[in-house]
Amino acid sequence: MKFVDEFRDPESARTLLRNIEALVAKIPVCRARPLQIMEVCGGHTHSIFKYGIEQMLPRELELVHGPGCPVCVLPMGRVDDCVALAEHPNVIFTTFGDAMRVPGSRKSLLQAKAEGADVRMVYSPLDALKLARAHPTREVVFFALGFETTMPSTALTVLRAEAEGLGNFSVFCNHITIIPTIKAILDSPELTLDGFLGPGHVSMVVGTEPYRFIARTYGKPLVISGFEPLDILQSTWMVLKQISEGRCEIENQYQRVVPRAGNDLALAAVQRVFELREFFEWRGLGSIDHSGIRLRASYTRFDAEKRFSVPNLKIADPKSCQCGEVLKGVIKPWQCKVFGTACTPEAPLGSLMVSSEGACAAVYQYGGATLDNLRRRAATPSRVRRA
Repeated sequence: MKFVDEFRDPESARTLLRNIEALVAKIPVCRARPLQIMEVCGGHTHSIFKYGIEQMLPRELELVHGPGCPVCVLPMGRVDDCVALAEHPNVIFTTFGDAMRVPGSRKSLLQAKAEGADVRMVYSPLDALKLARAHPTREVVFFALGFETTMPSTALTVLRAEAEGLGNFSVFCNHITIIPTIKAILDSPELTLDGFLGPGHVSMVVGTEPYRFIARTYGKPLVISGFEPLDILQSTWMVLKQISEGRCEIENQYQRVVPRAGNDLALAAVQRVFELREFFEWRGLGSIDHSGIRLRASYTRFDAEKRFSVPNLKIADPKSCQCGEVLKGVIKPWQCKVFGTACTPEAPLGSLMVSSEGACAAVYQYGGATLDNLRRRAATPSRVRRA
């Protein structure tokens, strides 16, 4: 395939769906309860709802939406830390656009900007570095977040700042790692999963080898998937084929992008600049050991947490918000008590309604989110099986 429309071909999709239905009919467990496959990446969740993939699949197969949106898993206390940094005198605080409206306990970055803080949206950490060059008397802080996908760009920007001797640039590091996250999900007593669709963009950096423990230790198949409709359908079929044949392996459907060994140059930059934190707090998942990174001691001068006073408080989500349960796949977005009513993209209570990769935002945008549909869905019992 060479063109994007080939990955959206209706006839190929129908063929894959027939093959999926045939495999589901052969798997005995599907007669007792829905087979559950979790897509870890928020980009997959977005595609699943955009193209109506979940509605195409047989009822005996259920897609569970995982915590693969880095903005969504950011705890409220870290958002408050961002606001505190942005309100610091003489600071230009830079961030990706989807983090601007994530609510903190007091306000979001967008509200802080409206009240006078110098908060600027950037498309790359190099944009923040450009601002540091242009404003040598101001402190420029880059809000670094994301899984391994965005770690290399932050690392390379820090290395560029070091090479140029820029003393007014720093990073508020909130990068997180995918492997401890998947392990925490597998260890969760609230959920039992039959397989995974692995993240495509993260795997482009880390390769396929880090996932081996999922098959070896937990006995679950994982297929690294692309993001087009046929990618997701084929990857789902590959997971089901493993289950039907009694196999448990790590397979790579996204071979056109993901190499087995990952990206050596990107990994080298990450290794040079960052080290693992002992633990990091996640929204909905709590504290997970070695799931976050920080700058190494040799790059302390670029660490905003060291250069500025950061509150670093732990703050619970509002009781009405069920982002944590949605992130863990325990409930569907429309089963949250405030979804589409008190919590909407215009007035979000939780981060999943803000980010373009958030499950709630995807359902609201593509899931037929009329008031009647929301009420009907909220009244529908969950098909998610709890352990």
